[in-house]
Amino acid sequence: MKIIENLDDIKEPFKKAVITIGNFDGVHIGHQALFHEVIEKADVIGGTSIAMTFEPHPIRVLKENNHPPLITLYEQKVELIAKSGIDVLICVPFTREFAALSPREFVEDILIRQIGMTIIVLGEDYAFGKNREGNIDQLRTFAELFDFEVILEDWIQEANNSSDRISSTKIRELVISGHLAEVPKLLGRYYQIRGVVATGRNRGGRLLGFPTANINLHDELCPKTGVYAVTVEFKNIKYKGVANIGYSPTFDDHVFTVEVHILDFDKNIYGQKIRVDFISRIRDEKKFANISELSEQIRRDVEKALEILS
Repeated sequence: MKIIENLDDIKEPFKKAVITIGNFDGVHIGHQALFHEVIEKADVIGGTSIAMTFEPHPIRVLKENNHPPLITLYEQKVELIAKSGIDVLICVPFTREFAALSPREFVEDILIRQIGMTIIVLGEDYAFGKNREGNIDQLRTFAELFDFEVILEDWIQEANNSSDRISSTKIRELVISGHLAEVPKLLGRYYQIRGVVATGRNRGGRLLGFPTANINLHDELCPKTGVYAVTVEFKNIKYKGVANIGYSPTFDDHVFTVEVHILDFDKNIYGQKIRVDFISRIRDEKKFANISELSEQIRRDVEKALEILS
């Protein structure tokens, strides 16, 4: 997949560009359906399949501090879109100046003249241009004027005959409430965090007998506090593990941490990047009377995790 991170890097229009546009936070099953349709249409006409997204997420520019955490940071979003088979990813640097483009300027100057759009594939609630003034009806008017095709994809519904459509908002709700086992039905995979292993408080292995890798989360969506069965990927090898998210109430230090005990693992990975997939929630975080009780509970958590992950 070719990645373009600046519109000025597009020197000439793409051949018969078939494009979909969105923030694609989570790159969930609904987004994947859009990519599939784009690829299919491009194959039929001998064109180029293109996804356009924005960095940072527009709401972070327009609403500043009032924005939800991201399901997928940019690095992971790019990886997931690449896996879909899309030919080109255009990541537009989102600024207030870009947001001020009128709907016609966006369609005529960028999509038509610069990118060479022939077909656009979108969800039914797509809005674009300054103050989101552009809508599907206006896009159809532009389609007649500039001779391109508009294809609207039906939203993918949740399983079990639910009337709710798959959405990034619904996925965030599941993660925040700790219902991680339900996430793959919407996301198409387990919810993942990734980060560099930081130096912790040196008590997991020393005091409890269960050494942990500590990850600092920044903009990412964080699951509900508690203990989880997880898998951990390090240098393309997956390991089973147990993660604790919370404030370590037994130690009463009120410091938020994400700690992962990787099973059957003895490598020094400080400063190394790992990826953690959350499979299922085991229990709430709890304050124990002493370190011995906590250590025994962690032993039971490991047993439960092995049962879940087997």
